Amino acid sequence: MQFETITFETKDRVGTLTMNRPDEANALNAQMAKELFEIAVLCSRDKNLGALIVTANGKMFNAGGDLKEFDNPPGGRQDEHLSRVASDLHNAIIRFQYMDAPVIMAINGTAAGGGFSLALSGDYILASDKAKFVSAYTASGLTPDGSSTYFLAKHVGLLRAKELFLTNRMLSADEAKQWGFVTEVVAHDNLATKANEMAIQIASGPTKAYGGVKKMLLSSFSSPIESQLDNETRHIVGTMDTHDGPHGLNAFLNKERPRFTGS
Repeated sequence: MQFETITFETKDRVGTLTMNRPDEANALNAQMAKELFEIAVLCSRDKNLGALIVTANGKMFNAGGDLKEFDNPPGGRQDEHLSRVASDLHNAIIRFQYMDAPVIMAINGTAAGGGFSLALSGDYILASDKAKFVSAYTASGLTPDGSSTYFLAKHVGLLRAKELFLTNRMLSADEAKQWGFVTEVVAHDNLATKANEMAIQIASGPTKAYGGVKKMLLSSFSSPIESQLDNETRHIVGTMDTHDGPHGLNAFLNKERPRFTGS
């Protein structure tokens, strides 16, 4: 499938989604939001997918919404246009969250606005040592979207989340790691290699179990303990209906290295 603003390929159970508007700072326009959603649907339905890398071409990861397009949208209605863009972006993120395959964000440069939000939604967040992070929304008179109000406070705490949203303070990659919303910082020239190594490692694991972890953690801050423990019961019992659950148990008991298939 051909895309205008993104490239996408899969190899050895690893998908790589690369935002590809480098001359526009990979800004999120309506077409990119639509294509993110289309790829999210493809990935969520691909039973062979074991990991997804999300990165970008150029110096920027994603500068956020395409404000030029938002200011003068096709059709002339700013509110309707923004609603479509936000809906496609949010539907993409929801599918990435609920699919079994973990999402590795490989942040190659500045992540601002919607790019900042997209980065926060990753399951494993790798950042180049040249990456920077800034909310930027309120600097343009806008409120956040793209899941940042859901994830940021969970990662860094409520007061620090408010600080980033209200002051638009920019953080370096090392600062973002210290604050708690970047998993690992790597040398810029090693980012793609490290992301691919991590993706191959994850893709060789028990994908169904990873999916259970992702789903349960989405509710860990909102569900009462009774509901959360019921979720844990259903998910761990459900792993016995997979190949990898019984196989992993047997391998452990026999002191053998498991060979997971992701099924």
